[in-house]
Amino acid sequence: MTASTLPEPIARAAASTGIKYGFRRPGSSPAGKTRRSNREGFKINWWLTALMVVASLTVLLPLYFTVAMALKSPDQIGTGTGLEWPNPMNWENFVAAYVATNFPRAFMSTAFVTVFSVLGSLACSSLVAYAIARNWNRKFFRGSFVYLLSAMFIPFPVIILPLIKQTALLGLDNPAGVVFLHVLGGISFNTLLYIAFVRSIPVELEESARMDGATTWQVFRKIIFPLLAPMNATVGIFAFLGSWNDFLLPQMMIADPALQTLPVVQMLFQGEFNTNYSLAFASYLMAMAPTLVVYILAQRWVLSGVMRGAVK
Repeated sequence: MTASTLPEPIARAAASTGIKYGFRRPGSSPAGKTRRSNREGFKINWWLTALMVVASLTVLLPLYFTVAMALKSPDQIGTGTGLEWPNPMNWENFVAAYVATNFPRAFMSTAFVTVFSVLGSLACSSLVAYAIARNWNRKFFRGSFVYLLSAMFIPFPVIILPLIKQTALLGLDNPAGVVFLHVLGGISFNTLLYIAFVRSIPVELEESARMDGATTWQVFRKIIFPLLAPMNATVGIFAFLGSWNDFLLPQMMIADPALQTLPVVQMLFQGEFNTNYSLAFASYLMAMAPTLVVYILAQRWVLSGVMRGAVK
């Protein structure tokens, strides 16, 4: 058997590594040297690097300002430009903000809204996208896709008052109603992301499963949904940030002040004539910590999910 009789994928793999039946071709260089030679041609784009450094300051500088303000006393806030590092640092601001906002109760209310909004968005949007993508040849599903996309062009402030009145009549003036509107409002954008991703999954995987007796629900649950992991991370992060940081819906929908979320409770520090900036920024940092942790843990899937869905 010669190299030409090998299957094409195996032959390409052997040629790329310079190996033929376990032996290196004469005159070929080891893989390590090839990688090093490719590395030698790598050049740093200093202009682009400098631009990225400047762009990063738009995030790092406000973050530094928030941390510095949270550790200052009222006397330190009234002097200087605000960028000076506090000396001494007042860690008591976090304790005072924790007590003033009843942080555990507000945190649990916010976590309830966020967790169920994320789970509902993943489940509902992926199911809708799968149904539309696999039935694209039917007019009803194409029309449903256009209908969902048209909802993205309706300004939310235009419909918020009718929605609040309807949810109040249905007894949904609570965190559960906020979850319902978050899931419903995110279907349009999330479905758009999911459909592009589902189309990149070969239909032959589903056909082979159906030949083994799998139902449509089993095909989705055991084959399609696990393959949607990168896009699930992307949609999950968007839903998490939108739910955790939402101020408008909880403020206008939740009637019981004891069930309000963190963004609404933080209004406590803003009075009619003055604002307690030290406690306010300390509260902002405590509320921001979960979003930073979630994004750091899942950010590597965001770009891969979007790019994977963009390639057919």
